[in-house]
Amino acid sequence: MGGMFAEIIRQAWDALKRNPTRSLLTMLGIVWGIAAVTLLLAYGNGFRGVMVRTFQNFSKSAMIMFPGQTSEQAGGERAGRRIRFELADLELAQAESPLIRKICPETIKRVPLTYQERVVTSNVRGVCVEYGDIRTEVALEGRWLIPDDQAERRRVAFIGDYVKQKLFSGRPAVGETITIQGVRFTVIGVMDKKLSFGNYYGPDDRSVFIPYETAGELWNTRYPSDAVVQPVAPIYEEKAADQFRAAMAKRFNFSPNDKRAITGFGTSTMRPIIDGLTIGLQVLLLFIGALTLAIGGIGLMNILLVSVNERTREIGLRRAIGARRWHIALQFLAEALVITFAGGILGVALSYAITWMMPPIPMIGALFEDSTGKGDLVLRVEPLIAAVSFVVLMFVGVCSGMIPAIRAARLDPCEALRTE
Repeated sequence: MGGMFAEIIRQAWDALKRNPTRSLLTMLGIVWGIAAVTLLLAYGNGFRGVMVRTFQNFSKSAMIMFPGQTSEQAGGERAGRRIRFELADLELAQAESPLIRKICPETIKRVPLTYQERVVTSNVRGVCVEYGDIRTEVALEGRWLIPDDQAERRRVAFIGDYVKQKLFSGRPAVGETITIQGVRFTVIGVMDKKLSFGNYYGPDDRSVFIPYETAGELWNTRYPSDAVVQPVAPIYEEKAADQFRAAMAKRFNFSPNDKRAITGFGTSTMRPIIDGLTIGLQVLLLFIGALTLAIGGIGLMNILLVSVNERTREIGLRRAIGARRWHIALQFLAEALVITFAGGILGVALSYAITWMMPPIPMIGALFEDSTGKGDLVLRVEPLIAAVSFVVLMFVGVCSGMIPAIRAARLDPCEALRTE
């Protein structure tokens, strides 16, 4: 049996060599089809990777909760009442909410910063130590805040990359002293360039972070600007936000269903937007690639149909000397698979060569005024993408070769022998 299939493959190869130009042009259609599918899938995969990384730079899981105004009457209280929570309220809410790991108060004020003769206006954020882990604040130089900074009310500052460039240019910033509202602070760390969606009150990259307790020495921090709520696990994010709202409703006597009393957003609200955008693009690119591959398959089918017409007498002769229908069908199907397989190998190799030579594609760097390349899209052909594309191609090859193979197998031997 194995010898018979080997003979069929050999005959298919001999048949293709009879008209090498036509076979080569047909193969080029397959090569371009598989390369197009692979490159489009690689682009979609890279696009999704950039968007997800930028999204996760905001936080892997957090809700930012803002005090608002009541919109419903509850407990004898009028609607339109302003809600302002204090540190004690946040501590009680954390104690009463089993799905909340940490509630971090945040106070924000936009003030001028000075270093020697340089001045820049920036958001100064008073935060807790856990804020750095919750909000993915990564230090490029120095360190983030530590518990001793908070307990001892140290005048230390962690600055964004943009602030560092404006105040220090290319000079080292860690260990230097800046002035915030006339008070001297020591720079303990510089944030790595951060490209992030979901910025509120301005980008983190343009902010300065100090201990919440120290911020109380600069302005009134009795009422936090917002609360950063971290759930025990990402899947409990929305339930953790509901528990926080319920705890605040109990504390301030408003309906826990009043969404305007405490507003908020977080990774659970942004994730569907990112997923919808990226998955939608991937599906569109896959559809375009499949059409390109289908065009190559149609070209292959047409060429094989022409080959059937040209070799009608040969088919009749083979049938007359004992070849079965499935022998004829397998021969033409083998020709389709030989072209498809060779074209697939060359197409995948071409896609790897293109991605290797192609430089990173600027994508969202301009949005964040970034020149480091973190927002660039780098095309990479993952082995899984190449394998899936190749499997799809072989399926297209089988489908394209099936119709000519069946047509050849159904030829009547007597009629075929009379064909000139």
